[in-house]
Amino acid sequence: MNGMRIPETKPFYVPQSIREQLVVIAKMSKTSPQNILIKGMQGCGKTELAEQTAARLNRPYADFQVGLLNEPGQLFGQQILRTGNVEYQRFLFTDAIQVSNAIILLDEINRAQHPKALNDLYSVLDDRRYIWIDELGKTIRVAPGVIFFGTINEGAEFSGTDMCDAAMLDRFPYTIEMTVLPEEIERELLMARTGLDEKQAERLASIYAGIRRTEVKLSTRKALAIGHLVQHGLNLRQAFIMSLSINRDELERVLVSIHLDTEEELGMRAEEWTML
Repeated sequence: MNGMRIPETKPFYVPQSIREQLVVIAKMSKTSPQNILIKGMQGCGKTELAEQTAARLNRPYADFQVGLLNEPGQLFGQQILRTGNVEYQRFLFTDAIQVSNAIILLDEINRAQHPKALNDLYSVLDDRRYIWIDELGKTIRVAPGVIFFGTINEGAEFSGTDMCDAAMLDRFPYTIEMTVLPEEIERELLMARTGLDEKQAERLASIYAGIRRTEVKLSTRKALAIGHLVQHGLNLRQAFIMSLSINRDELERVLVSIHLDTEEELGMRAEEWTML
């Protein structure tokens, strides 16, 4: 499949409405082009939604980091010097879009290094579904059934991002908004992904819910990272400080604000020093 893969299925939760939308779009992709834009805070599962959609549909998958692009055409290939001759080296994206029923992720489409770096994608993403590549001397057509996903981070807190071009956004007629999980679902995910027992996962999910009511942002990715650390033996204090990039005093203040006994819950004590 030209370097593509069918992803491994992992425990992954979405609202029933999103699941139904994805099923409908998958059916529609058999007869017409389909593009989906995924929005949401960082670490809430945008990239994994595309990957797990491919896994559950048993479709070949490839993802591409748009933030690495700094000139038009860079996704498709480049001129290289080989044994004294200039040759055009075709990249995976060119092959991937020709694989029937593929799911292709364009990650962080508003993070390209140059605003015109995505210009060559317009005809690929709209109803034309093709691009002419001069270096190859031929038209490359998107195969039937291909679904493009694009992810986007919006907001002043995301450095390196730009306002997404309206013409690009218009090529993603469907939008899915990803959010953090409800407490009871996050508990299930913690058990499935980290190996925590039900009591540990329930306690962590409860703490996460409280923290999210403060000004501290806690993504699903961070929540799982903390769970893994706890499951492998770190106490809560160490796991929170390490994963949230937060100092002890700030952590205590946040936890006190959600009415947690920091001494009891996090094992606060004098720091222990040892030779590394």
